[in-house]
Amino acid sequence: MTDRTKQGTGQSVAVSSKIWGLVGAVAFMLVVYVLPTPAPMERNGEIIALTVNGKACLAVLAFAVTLWVTEALPFAVTSLFVVLLIPVFGVADYATVVAAGFGNPIITFFIGVLILSSGFVHSGLGTRLVLNVLRVFGTRTDRVLLGFLVVGAMLSMWITDMAVAAILLPLGVGILRDARLEPRKSNFGRALMIACAYGPLIGGIATPAGTGANPIAIGYLRELGDLEISFIRWMALGVPAALLMLPFGWIVLLKIFPPEMKELPLTKEEVTKKIRDLGRASPGEVKTLAIFATTITLWVATPLLSNFTNGVINPPIQAVALLGGLSLFLPGINVLSWRAAQRDVDWGGVLLIVGGLSLGLMVFNTGAARWVAHALLGNIGFVPALLLPFVVVIGVALLHLLFSSNTVTGTIIIPILIALAQDLKIDPWAIAAPAAFTSSLAFVLVTESPTNVIPYAAGYFSIRDMAKAGVWMTLVAAVCVTVSIVVVGFIFP
Repeated sequence: MTDRTKQGTGQSVAVSSKIWGLVGAVAFMLVVYVLPTPAPMERNGEIIALTVNGKACLAVLAFAVTLWVTEALPFAVTSLFVVLLIPVFGVADYATVVAAGFGNPIITFFIGVLILSSGFVHSGLGTRLVLNVLRVFGTRTDRVLLGFLVVGAMLSMWITDMAVAAILLPLGVGILRDARLEPRKSNFGRALMIACAYGPLIGGIATPAGTGANPIAIGYLRELGDLEISFIRWMALGVPAALLMLPFGWIVLLKIFPPEMKELPLTKEEVTKKIRDLGRASPGEVKTLAIFATTITLWVATPLLSNFTNGVINPPIQAVALLGGLSLFLPGINVLSWRAAQRDVDWGGVLLIVGGLSLGLMVFNTGAARWVAHALLGNIGFVPALLLPFVVVIGVALLHLLFSSNTVTGTIIIPILIALAQDLKIDPWAIAAPAAFTSSLAFVLVTESPTNVIPYAAGYFSIRDMAKAGVWMTLVAAVCVTVSIVVVGFIFP
């Protein structure tokens, strides 16, 4: 069989599997829709019924989840089908469904952050920062590994984790090639490339800007739980959890993949030379840094400004993000061209959030989320408060293996948990926070997040390698998130 024949056969099999995935999704949706409505449940003397509209929403959810899992259609295309299907089933009119997704300010936040990420990469600011971190941490392999984790986490607090992985990857590969370490044969190569994913994943939970799942959680808490989570309030839980995870992540990688060398064949002088070769910071780097610093300052200082001015100055974090991104295009700044931004911004991810928000709000508003919550997680109220975050983290981590997307996981699970929290009289933030964090902590499978796929593409580690470290990191994350929530909750009840 020729190579061309083999290629054609492979493409035919792929097309066939996608067709069957689409057929299966439609069949699953219709089966859920025509099934008899379940008998109402009784919880604490209250009757909880699944309405006709609620069952229709679950049918659409079954369709969407099947396509998201099988990837028979691109994620964004599936999300747009959701926007069409909800009106078809009569759950809500088309204008209402579109307004629930496209009209959500979270969309502007996500676009702004993605544009800022593009500017950070194109200006060269990311490369300069990583090289300076290497100069600070030295060239011992354990310290280089720690340096990559730290810089990945610090950057990912403010720009999307996928962009940070893209910044770290060429620098990590350059170090490994200079050291003549071959793919799949070097423990240090495995550890460093996995660190290029783990650092950004860990830092992504620290602030609302870290990853797409974070603003989705904030949007749901505002829309469904009538709870406003400020930038500072998120950071109060996210930053301690991320800082706790960093040293443990470093230990896990060193223990599972002990480096075969103690020192890199790269001196501090050579690192310094690479920095010198970059020359002085370019005008684009300076402008990007200034806009970046201003955006972060406004995010963090907004609650203080609001209190000081009695609410006169209270810019929404979504507007600040969009302003920061758009500032890169202003005359006299011109850090980015629109063509470059178009290439870098994940517009499919934006559409995924649009469709996901529409579906999540309809699942909640029809009562379907409440019914599912009690059917699957009704006994979570008996879990001791101190262990509740741990249980939520492990549960969401298992779901993450199925849904293979930060955004999809957050879109599906967070409305359900908010509905459950309201019925059990639990603070929605106490449940939604660990769920939102875990939606971003895709440690086990390469396919769980594009952030993992980027360093995996370099070829230095296998899917099995990542899973081996990921199981331990998931347990570590559960403990760290639990400690952060319990301790911060005790200090600031």
